[in-house]
Amino acid sequence: MKFLPIALLASLITGCASSLTTAPSSAAQVQPQPIDTFYDYQLYTATGDPIVVSALPEAIINADVILVGEWHTHSAIHRFQTDLLRSLATNNDKLALSMEQFSRPSQTIVNDYLKGNIGEQTLMSEANAWPNYQSDYRALVEFAKQNQLPIIASNAPKSTVRCIGRTGLSYLDTLEPPERRYVAQTIDTSGSPYKEKFMNSMHHGTPDQTAKQFAAQLTWDATMAESIVHFLRAHPDTQVMHIAGKFHTENGLGTASQILKLEPKLNVLVISPVVEITNADTPATSADMQLLVLPPPTRYVQEAKRMSAYQHLGKRNDGLKCTP
Repeated sequence: MKFLPIALLASLITGCASSLTTAPSSAAQVQPQPIDTFYDYQLYTATGDPIVVSALPEAIINADVILVGEWHTHSAIHRFQTDLLRSLATNNDKLALSMEQFSRPSQTIVNDYLKGNIGEQTLMSEANAWPNYQSDYRALVEFAKQNQLPIIASNAPKSTVRCIGRTGLSYLDTLEPPERRYVAQTIDTSGSPYKEKFMNSMHHGTPDQTAKQFAAQLTWDATMAESIVHFLRAHPDTQVMHIAGKFHTENGLGTASQILKLEPKLNVLVISPVVEITNADTPATSADMQLLVLPPPTRYVQEAKRMSAYQHLGKRNDGLKCTP
């Protein structure tokens, strides 16, 4: 484990900006790459200095945990994730990949795939891989497999999280011990900057419904964080790169703060996708490194189409059973 100053730890836990130095060491002066297509990206420090992924700064190389936020299905971000994992592997022979996209019950299946005991179709079906696995996550998993890197199936089961979103955290009391172990031991939904951010992002539903939805959101973060910390306790001095949706990772909130609650001495670094760079002349709002990519396309232009999609999304839990 690498140690961080107390002030930085506090800023990460509360989501405030920190003074983490992220200046590149050897390849300091680089020309930023143009962002013309959805395969293009450019990594920057928190203050707007471009970084070459093949010559990573010490802030990344020395981090215990690197949280890479993503906009799901964004081709440039997924390309960057694989490039970063490859670059990290050249600097550290103890490296692991943690993925939001696999949950704890699938760990044995993931391990079997990495050992070559099963094929990709079996992995996808039995580990409940996301629909975009082949286009967006195959490259990461195959790199890990080829280079014998462990993969942490870090998330909580989707059905459990959905039931928490429907009935609240009390649902966990109905689980048998084996199922309960697939979820973080402690999920603290008390006031926090993350809770405030989540509540402000929700524009429909009753306060009680929103509170239950936050409990579900935090279940993801707490479980992913606990999975990472448990792995690091069992494998000291290993560096973990974790990929998850941007909301889970940005500004040191969500998963980052949950990691530091469990293990405050860990050095956690966040990389967040952006469509505009904060530079040294602009007050930074976070200590996150910045991954510049094209903005995702507008999902809906017509309000009726957007509302119809939300209504359809709301029906996905119609067949969900949340009783013992």
